[in-house]
Amino acid sequence: MEQHIDHEPKVDVDARYSRQTLFSPIGIEGQRKLNASKVAIVGMGALGTVLANHMVRAGIGYVRLIDRDFVEASNLQRQMLYDEEDAANSIPKAIAAARRLQLVNSLVTIEPHVTDLNPTNAEQLLGGVDLILDGTDNFSVRFLINDVSIKLGIPWIYGGAVASRGVSLTIIPGQTPCLRCLFTQAPAAGTTETCDTAGVIGGIIHVVASFQATEALKLLVGDEKNLNLKMQQWDLWFNQNSAINVAGARKADCPACGTQHYEYLDAILDNDTIQSLCGRNSVQIHPIHPSSLSLDDWEERLKPLGLVEKNRFLLKFQASPDLHLVIFPDGRVLVQGTDDLTQAKSLYSRYIGN
Repeated sequence: MEQHIDHEPKVDVDARYSRQTLFSPIGIEGQRKLNASKVAIVGMGALGTVLANHMVRAGIGYVRLIDRDFVEASNLQRQMLYDEEDAANSIPKAIAAARRLQLVNSLVTIEPHVTDLNPTNAEQLLGGVDLILDGTDNFSVRFLINDVSIKLGIPWIYGGAVASRGVSLTIIPGQTPCLRCLFTQAPAAGTTETCDTAGVIGGIIHVVASFQATEALKLLVGDEKNLNLKMQQWDLWFNQNSAINVAGARKADCPACGTQHYEYLDAILDNDTIQSLCGRNSVQIHPIHPSSLSLDDWEERLKPLGLVEKNRFLLKFQASPDLHLVIFPDGRVLVQGTDDLTQAKSLYSRYIGN
């Protein structure tokens, strides 16, 4: 789902960005470059909301927001663009973020996409921009971003945070090691901590995303000599930070940047159409072929079978006291209340069909 949010300028451009242009590494010329730049942000959770806030306030001319999820109460502790009303109404994160940010800076074109980034749409959603910013919590998605980055020659900035720890790395195709030079494969499900299993404090989110945002500004104004190309790591609670020089980690046989074998981008959507969302007790099912039914049609079909709540972005169906189906207009379904793929597929087949 795409919604274009754009308004006529209402403020004096020179006044708005005056404190930023006074900063000599940016200046007037750098601000012009920022105003002409295009950025895509993948994931509008904790990191993504901070990233988007920085990009829009800095005057990046075009910001594309990509997220598959909707706002819930547990997000409000750290996802800075949302409020209780967004959570109560299950507003998709990309939409809620775009609405809030457009009130912040009407000079910026903001394009929200309520969708799951996958091999069928990744090049379209991530193409045509100058920079990709990582606000995700999923290594497979990061490897997909990495593939698109290498193939299209678009820099991207990796970021992650859990508990009080965070990490970030700037990746420039053809110059730096890519993510697969450093991590040959995604960690197995359940082997790493997530915000839903280990928690997270808000401060580390802002540290990581603010570092990413600052490196983004350096890239976009062309100040490459001051880029920080080391892998940065922090633990705010235990007062630790480090910087790892990864310059020598680039591999000639890397499947992405070495041999241009884009395993994640070229993956056939089969097993990948159903995935357990680690730590969330939910399973996502993404059909290869879009749904032909509208949310209104689904409401009529399902309301004789159980409680249905609907807004213009999604529909929630209570299949049992502990199991809910969340249906999106493109046919994507979240099965909430289980991480068992077999049970999720059974519920999907029962209520949605094959």
